[in-house]
Amino acid sequence: MASKNLPFSKEQIEKIIENHPTPFHIYDEKAIRENARYFKNAFSWNKGFKEYYAIKAAPNPYLMKVLREEGFGIDCSSVAELELAKRVGMSGDEIMLTSNDTPANEFQLAKDLGAIINLDDIAHIDFVDKNVGLPDTICMRYNPGDLKEGNLIIGHPEDAKYGFTHEQIIEGYQILKAKGVKHFGIHTMVASNELDSDYFIETAEILFNLIVEVYEKTGIKIEFANLGGGIGIPYKPEDKAVDLEYVSAGIKKLYEEKIEANGIAPLKLFFELGRAITGPYGYLVTKVRHIKNTYKSFAGLDACMVNLMRPALYGAYHHISVPGKENEPLSEKYDVTGSLCENNDKFAIGRMLPELEPNDILVIHDAGAHGHSMGFNYNGKLKSAELLLRENGEVTQIRRAETIKDYFATLDFEGLNDFSV
Repeated sequence: MASKNLPFSKEQIEKIIENHPTPFHIYDEKAIRENARYFKNAFSWNKGFKEYYAIKAAPNPYLMKVLREEGFGIDCSSVAELELAKRVGMSGDEIMLTSNDTPANEFQLAKDLGAIINLDDIAHIDFVDKNVGLPDTICMRYNPGDLKEGNLIIGHPEDAKYGFTHEQIIEGYQILKAKGVKHFGIHTMVASNELDSDYFIETAEILFNLIVEVYEKTGIKIEFANLGGGIGIPYKPEDKAVDLEYVSAGIKKLYEEKIEANGIAPLKLFFELGRAITGPYGYLVTKVRHIKNTYKSFAGLDACMVNLMRPALYGAYHHISVPGKENEPLSEKYDVTGSLCENNDKFAIGRMLPELEPNDILVIHDAGAHGHSMGFNYNGKLKSAELLLRENGEVTQIRRAETIKDYFATLDFEGLNDFSV
């Protein structure tokens, strides 16, 4: 069976565990930086190119600081994410608020920070105008409907809650122009975790065609196009990664044919990738707690879906390595489970692994995006720590594990004494 590499040996991870009990997430800084530079270089032909890291994927200020040093911006979708950007020292066009059923205070904070506001609905134009005041720069999210197929995670564009229709977005630019907005952008995202390289070239073509149409119908030269995220990662060892050079070359050709040829260059290109930037470089490290044999064999871990819920939520595959047993035969079939009172609390079902025993270390791959960030406290389970494996080999704790005190912090036990039923 194909395998995946780890950035640490069994001896190294055992030393880390001495100071940081399992479970925990650990991120590989060196690999994240190298990947960020690779991505930027692939699109270096476009002046003004910028990646706005989708902070929902891994909302940790240390990771964002690393990516900011590599020239990345931040894509936010909540007050807390905007506040994280602020506390990292980000402002202005380093930040994009991709709104979704957004309250006024969120728009206000984005405007105060000078962030690019990306509207999700034509009704939001008046809402922002009346409650916050329209900034000079506005972006709008386009939903292409049946022009584009979606995929499992987001669904078909027509069913998605996101974005303006074709007719609405033309009208939206006309309204914004009449209201005095001076600078315009456009955005779309219609898939998540997509591995077909041609998908992203086709998306760019749809967006470029719309940009030409907007210019012809409104006279507006759109200044930037956010091609969204959605670039997948090879979760399975046999999966093939998206070819970024191929994608970039295809988009560059379309840019020349549609943007430059129609006299509406320059157009800055943006992305808002999360998974593709950090996903492959984060690992959930856990230990086997119990081996149970009934109708099936179960390997019960000290981690659960609080630490990584993608397998339970999507039936997603995450590769599992057993440090120290890399050369042993994959002779046993296990359901790899956590301890929640939910039968779908499983990291893998029917997975062939080496024979396991309590205290074996398991490393679950590709947990660097939508892993820790999707955690929750069902059953009173506590979220784990996050660690950063530095380029020099040192390990820094970048988020401590939650405690029982944290869990009870929002409950008023003092008021309980005065509560009568």
